[in-house]
Amino acid sequence: MQRILSNELPAYVGERVTVAGWVHRRRLLKAVAFLILRDAGGLAQIVVTEPEARDRLAALTEETVVEIVGTAVANDTAPTGVELHEPVVRVLGSPAVPPPFDLYRPTLTATLPTQLDHAPLALRHPRRSAALRISAAAAGGFRSALDRLGFVETHTPRIVASATESGANVFALDYFGRPAYLAQSPQFYKQLMVGVFERVYEVGPVFRAEPHDTVRHLAQYTSLDAELAFVADHRDVMAVLREALAGMLGAVADRAGAALDTLGPVALPEVPAQIPAVHFTEALRIAGAPPDEPDLAPAHERALGEWARREHGSGFLFVTGYPMAKRPFYTHPDPARPGYSNGFDLLFRGVELVTGGQRLHRHADYLAALAARGEPTGPYAGYLDAFAHGMPPHGGFAIGLERFVARLTGAANVREVTAFPRDLHRLTP
Repeated sequence: MQRILSNELPAYVGERVTVAGWVHRRRLLKAVAFLILRDAGGLAQIVVTEPEARDRLAALTEETVVEIVGTAVANDTAPTGVELHEPVVRVLGSPAVPPPFDLYRPTLTATLPTQLDHAPLALRHPRRSAALRISAAAAGGFRSALDRLGFVETHTPRIVASATESGANVFALDYFGRPAYLAQSPQFYKQLMVGVFERVYEVGPVFRAEPHDTVRHLAQYTSLDAELAFVADHRDVMAVLREALAGMLGAVADRAGAALDTLGPVALPEVPAQIPAVHFTEALRIAGAPPDEPDLAPAHERALGEWARREHGSGFLFVTGYPMAKRPFYTHPDPARPGYSNGFDLLFRGVELVTGGQRLHRHADYLAALAARGEPTGPYAGYLDAFAHGMPPHGGFAIGLERFVARLTGAANVREVTAFPRDLHRLTP
């Protein structure tokens, strides 16, 4: 008899079926006992009335893995509207050691550090696993949206010979006796691949050796990167980003509806046909920041998020034209205002979610940009060589997946939606 998942039970009322999973909860009453089974489809209720079977159930520990054959019977009070009667229970492994916290409770009561210390167990909780299902759906939606737009998925190295943006923010390692680094982003390689496919994207881990200890930063996170050729300026990049976001949210709605309900329910924001945008100088004014401020602080981002919601009814806001001094050397300046960039950030509910913009594409411009910053060209030789052989005007963006899911679900800490977070203090499990 082929195993089915708990959420498939309604299709088998009256039939003898097999389910398998973990003992999520036991309720032992005088005349009857209930076993709540957890599997990838959700929860299933098993009714035990036979005394000997009840005694065997009492001996089971929560999280023990079992297989159950029973008759599917309709019951509106059961988790799926169907429960199993006349069960035959078979233990599929050794009795489980009880976890250090109750996984059957609606919300984990253990502190977040305790949950992270025991992540393989905490992630079994429906609320923790729901966030990861949403993350998977969002990444799938990103891929699907860009596939429809003619992008090609690439897979580039995570071990690199030089820092992408700042040597102070990379993890150094020994590469067969030579210095190397974990990539801060696939930036250089995705630009090079624009010279091959014109439109490329990548989903993968990136590494930032920044000594942050905040609720929104990780030392390793998943970056959703895209780069596209033959752009007029950064606004073409922003238009593609809008489509990617719509695809991500659409996929979450389609593929992770049950997970959203588990966490809330969570109301998904609409992506406006035209996401509102303000220039950096105007953003400073709206946020009440000094006009010579070189960047936006978290408090400024929150103020801008409130403004976008109040004035435009939007959870999204583009801030364009960041000062060139705060952008990487490969950023294209605004031809009309060279002190500002053809770059942008996208704020989502008052938090920076995406950084992107138009890149330089002429070899001479790269040499000048590096010289202006006092950086040698040697470490970038392999990267710069492509621009000497003809590269089109291009630009791109990068979305932090964990931060996106945290803002979407209302998680107070990005670690709540990360399976095994790496930060300033945590290297295990």
